[in-house]
Amino acid sequence: MTKLAPHPDRLLPADPGERAIARQLYAEVKDAPIYSPHGHVDAAMLLADQPFPDPAALLITPDHYVTRLLHSAGVPLDQLGLRRDGGEPTVTGRAVWRQLCERWDLFLGTPVRYWFETELSEVFGLTEQPSAANADELYDQLADTLSTDAFRPRALFDRFRIAVLATTDDPADDLAAHLALRDDPTFGGRVIPTFRADRYMNPQEPTWVDKLDALSARADVDASTYGGMLDALRSRRQAFIAAGGTATDTGVIDAGSEPLEPGDAERLHRAGLDGTIDAEGAAAYRRNMLYQLAKMSSEDGLVMQLHPGVIRNHHRPTFDSYGPDTGHDLPAVSLYTVPLTPILRDFGTDPTFRLVLFTVDETAFSREIAPLAGFYPTVYAGAPWWFLDTPAGIRRYRAAITDSAGFTKTSGFIDDTRAFCSIPARHDMSRRVDAGFLAGLVATHQLSEEDAVAVARRLVADIPIQTFRLA
Repeated sequence: MTKLAPHPDRLLPADPGERAIARQLYAEVKDAPIYSPHGHVDAAMLLADQPFPDPAALLITPDHYVTRLLHSAGVPLDQLGLRRDGGEPTVTGRAVWRQLCERWDLFLGTPVRYWFETELSEVFGLTEQPSAANADELYDQLADTLSTDAFRPRALFDRFRIAVLATTDDPADDLAAHLALRDDPTFGGRVIPTFRADRYMNPQEPTWVDKLDALSARADVDASTYGGMLDALRSRRQAFIAAGGTATDTGVIDAGSEPLEPGDAERLHRAGLDGTIDAEGAAAYRRNMLYQLAKMSSEDGLVMQLHPGVIRNHHRPTFDSYGPDTGHDLPAVSLYTVPLTPILRDFGTDPTFRLVLFTVDETAFSREIAPLAGFYPTVYAGAPWWFLDTPAGIRRYRAAITDSAGFTKTSGFIDDTRAFCSIPARHDMSRRVDAGFLAGLVATHQLSEEDAVAVARRLVADIPIQTFRLA
């Protein structure tokens, strides 16, 4: 069997001189606490602190980075543990694990393979690469490991040195798990909610009316009118702040943000309720809502994260069978400077407002995001995300952003994951790549070693803490 032994110098520069510098920089941060200001781990998992059910349910099924590549090789999603039409899974965890092992080489050269090798070796202690021949043996080893108290969610949370873990939550969520964790004297971590109101922005979405009803019930404010919906969202934002939340998150197809007159917005709201709104009206409503969410952030101080340019649920049959977040959200070209003019005109220098811009279109880093962050005190360049959170993508991001905006106007690494046990592997990847980038600046005499050490430390602590107001 091929040994599973990640190289200690993985991702560090090939040049011996730069590699020596990078080793020193990486050593300064490799054991630093993890600040995860954007992710999708379920807070209820940490509250319950029950053993994970099986290796596949932990490592494969919830991770669309993994399932989408296996699906691309012809594996049906229901064979990876996803539930078709809301029913129960039709396969065992062991069978799902075999699908991964039989196609292990599919992941060669991808960040998923890097994360898995680090995770399986350093978290679970495996010593062999997965394969069809050893799939059952490795599954049994993982299952036995997961049955121990040392691998319950809270024990791993502590072992991973997670200082702050942000989740992603609907405005109508009750936040009960967050509040219980906050008040639990036996839990020393910090798990905070992130306010995500996407499903209230598009009146043509089939679930829009139902979401308004849920929002009304949770906020105890009638959201059947446009003004009432805004009041309900403001009320829920305060509830998120009370539960420790420091940020919002918004994913839209474009960054258009032209505000509407209240009467026009109310008319479109009514049209959405009675089903007569057209595509043009729905787009105007959504862009107005983006402006209104920015206005709310200028009032309450929640950091606004913006993720435009993703075509959600590209394959309709998969969405109809398995629902959202199943691997077929795909990138689109993204623009920021012109579409965000209304928001930045009105809030771009407001000290309460803060806007972190993410993209899956890396041409936007140097063309728009870095120049915006290099002028507006409110704008920060979000880390490479999703299709770009790769070693090569992170290097390109650093080169594109640093020239115009430096290091301090960035977000810190964003793991954006549902796969809890991959969090330390993802952050370790970023720390190694950043050490290599800084080593290159030292080797070419653009930074002193002392400054590089200070920057490396800030990238994993001060910068995410300050950007997301985690202090």
